[in-house]
Amino acid sequence: MSNSRFSVAGAILAAAIVLGWSTAVSAADIVLGASVQLTGPSANTGRYYKDAYEFAIDKINEAGGVTVGGEKRKLALKLYDNQSDVNLSVRQYTQLVSKDKVDLLLGPFASNFALADSAVSEKYQIPMVQGGGASDQIFSRKFKYIFGTLAPASNYFGTTVKMLKELDPAPKSIALLYADDAFDVSVAEGTRPLLKDAGLSIAIDEKYSSNASDFNSLLSQIKSNGTDVVLMAGHETEILNFVRQAKSLAVAPKLYSFTVGVPSEDFRKALGADAEYAFGMAAWLPSADLKDRWFGDAAAFAKDYKAKFGYDPDYHAASGVADVEALAQAIENAGDTDPAKVRDALANLKLDSLYGPLAFGENGQIDLPQTVIQVQGDAIAPIYGAKGFVGKPKYPMPAWNAR
Repeated sequence: MSNSRFSVAGAILAAAIVLGWSTAVSAADIVLGASVQLTGPSANTGRYYKDAYEFAIDKINEAGGVTVGGEKRKLALKLYDNQSDVNLSVRQYTQLVSKDKVDLLLGPFASNFALADSAVSEKYQIPMVQGGGASDQIFSRKFKYIFGTLAPASNYFGTTVKMLKELDPAPKSIALLYADDAFDVSVAEGTRPLLKDAGLSIAIDEKYSSNASDFNSLLSQIKSNGTDVVLMAGHETEILNFVRQAKSLAVAPKLYSFTVGVPSEDFRKALGADAEYAFGMAAWLPSADLKDRWFGDAAAFAKDYKAKFGYDPDYHAASGVADVEALAQAIENAGDTDPAKVRDALANLKLDSLYGPLAFGENGQIDLPQTVIQVQGDAIAPIYGAKGFVGKPKYPMPAWNAR
């Protein structure tokens, strides 16, 4: 689709990598730009952000759009596929702000992408709100134009460690495994002192290469050491391989918990009955208690989302919607689309959303507590939250041949 913001020549050159406009665009529309992983190894999670951005924008527009200075204006989305390539993503964000002249930015998935892409938003002083990157590195650079709706990676296992202290029988030894990317390294760096403070011994502390497919050596160490608990920060494909190989080697610690995968319907379908007993975490669950200006509440959102896209939303989708809502509310609060004014409005934002209360810290990141969840049957069950146990864990995990 042609548009004054995007030249014909540019459209031809970018045809292989641009999805284009989510809706028909007028000159009065407020254009949000983003680059997400729609192909390549991260596409399975990247699609959550595309779907969430489009769904939120459509919902806001159906309600009349965003009020700016007494005038109703619609939102539009300019979206690129970064093909799971960080360097391409940076070039696309540069094009979004320097050539396409979008008004504001939404983020990619994954911390290493957000880390690189936020440098573009800072350079051009265009606010980016993103719910795909949680690494502490993103928010430790004193940038003023990056805002994040995921809790700090360094505290991802915080609620899990609190739960470990209350389990019976109490675990004694921990294996901490993590991929070598920005997010997972931040998780490990934050988890070590949490475990020490809890009096839990780290028997194995190992970093592995991202996209690793062979965990036999690590699993053999876990089995020979008699490690009670495995805490693993990685990517969904790696964790699927880990569980499958654990079964093949008959490795069954008392508990294993993963930073990703467990909340996802795809994860549970991929493993079938072998997903049972896996612990994970969720920054968000579809509760009717989470009231929302545009969707009503989180439960209604989850129902509508599945009806539209054919799969259940998890916290990735909810955080993606929250990113759009944060920008929409900030524009209204600022009464303007001027990037500096929207940036200041984001810094002072207080919004009840379907994702939870949105209020960014001084570094631009929110801090919502994780809820520990576990696969029980063909669903996930909330187990432990900010105030303690909310459900009964299936613990300890039985041997594979006893299931």
